[in-house]
Amino acid sequence: MPVFFVGSSSWRPTACTQCEGANSKGRCGHNRTGDFIGCLCPDGRVHSDNNCNKARRQYSKKTTRIYIIAVSSSIPMLCLLFFAFWLGYKKYGCKRKSKETARIESYLQKNGTVHPKRYAYAQVKRMTRSFAEKLGQGGFGAVYRGDLSDGRQIAVKMLKDFKTDGEDFINELGSISRTSHVNVVTLLGFCLEGSKRALIYDYMPNGSLERYAFKDSSEGGNTLGWEKLFDIAVGIARGLEYLHRGCNTRIVHFDIKPQNILLDQNFCPKISDFGLAKLCLNKESAISIGGARGTIGYIAPEVYSKQYGAVSSKSDVYSYGMMVLEMVGARDKNISPNNESSSQYFPQWIYENLDEYCVSASEINGEITEVVRKMIVVGLWCIQLRSTYRSTMTRVVEMLEGSTTGLELPPKVLLS
Repeated sequence: MPVFFVGSSSWRPTACTQCEGANSKGRCGHNRTGDFIGCLCPDGRVHSDNNCNKARRQYSKKTTRIYIIAVSSSIPMLCLLFFAFWLGYKKYGCKRKSKETARIESYLQKNGTVHPKRYAYAQVKRMTRSFAEKLGQGGFGAVYRGDLSDGRQIAVKMLKDFKTDGEDFINELGSISRTSHVNVVTLLGFCLEGSKRALIYDYMPNGSLERYAFKDSSEGGNTLGWEKLFDIAVGIARGLEYLHRGCNTRIVHFDIKPQNILLDQNFCPKISDFGLAKLCLNKESAISIGGARGTIGYIAPEVYSKQYGAVSSKSDVYSYGMMVLEMVGARDKNISPNNESSSQYFPQWIYENLDEYCVSASEINGEITEVVRKMIVVGLWCIQLRSTYRSTMTRVVEMLEGSTTGLELPPKVLLS
C-alpha cells in the first residue's frame, strides 16, 4: 500500500496545481516518488479527483437528497397528525358547539314571546359596517358601534366563543328581556348563527361611569360634580330596586361595578351586562350559585363564605355600597388630611372622619354637605359584612331621597 504524503515537492504535477488552486482549496497528496495519489479536501476526505469543488458539489447533492428524503417522509406523518386533530375537533368541538347552540335554541323556543328581535350575522355586519368602530373590550368580548336601518345608534356586543356553555348568553337574554326601566339598558335584539353570538343595545354616548366618576381632576380627566354623582347613585339604586322587587321575576345582577353602569346623553345611569345574573322566584330569599361570581373588590363576603349569610339580593347591595364609597373617595382624593386614607381601609377611615370629610368635600356648602353625607352613610350600611345587617335597595332609595336628619351610622365594629 503506498504511503500518503501531504505537501509539495520540487516537482509539482498538474493535478497538484489544480488540487491546491484557489477554486479547489485542497492539499496535494503524493507518494515517496512524487506520484500524485489524491487531493485532501477541506471536508476531510481524500478524493482521487484533482478538484475539491466537484467533491463538494457531490457531497452537497448527497446531503440535499438526504434532507429531501427526510422531509418527504415526515410530510405524511404531519398530514396524519393534522387529520387526527381535525377529526377530533369535528367529533368533539362541533358536538360541543351543536350542544350549546341546541341549548340556546331550546331556550328561545320556550320563551319565544319574551326575547327581542333576532338578526342574521350578515345584518349585524352591515349595521356595524363590518365592525369598523370598536367601543371597548372586555372578558366577554368586544363592543362595536352601529346603526339600525331607521338611523338609531346601537352598541353591538360580540360574545367570545363558548366560554360558559352559552350560560352568559342565556342569562343576558333571560334577564334583561324581562325588564323595562329607565335605569336598566334596553336590549334591542340578538344574533345567534353558528359560533356567532351578538347582543344589540341602545348606544350610550357617555360611556361607563368609570369614565367620569373615577378620574382624578388633577390629571385633566372628565369629572362630575357632587350633585350629578348623587343623581347617578340614586338612579342606580332605583334600577337595582326594580330588579330586586319590580320585575315579575326577581333578578340578582351579581356584577355591579362602575364599568357596568352606562350613561346616556343626559348622564342617566343604566345598569348593563347581565351575563352573571340569576333569575329567582319572588318568594325566594336565598340563591344557589355554582361558585364565586363577580369582580374582586365588589363581591359580597357571603359569596365566598356562608358564615356571612346566604347569597341573595343583598349581595348586589354590597356591590352597590362599595361602588358608592369608591365614587366618594375618587371624587376628592386629596381631601383626607395627610393622605391618611391611603394606608388605611377607606370605609374605616371615612367612618372615623365623616364630618370633617363632608365639610371639606362640600367646601362648606350646606346642601352639598348633606349630599356627601347621604352617600357615605348609605354606602356604609350597604357594605356590612353580614348580609342580614345590610339595607335593602328599597331602604337605600328611601335614605337617599329622604333627609339626613335621623340618618344614623351603622355599627363600626362590622367594618373591621
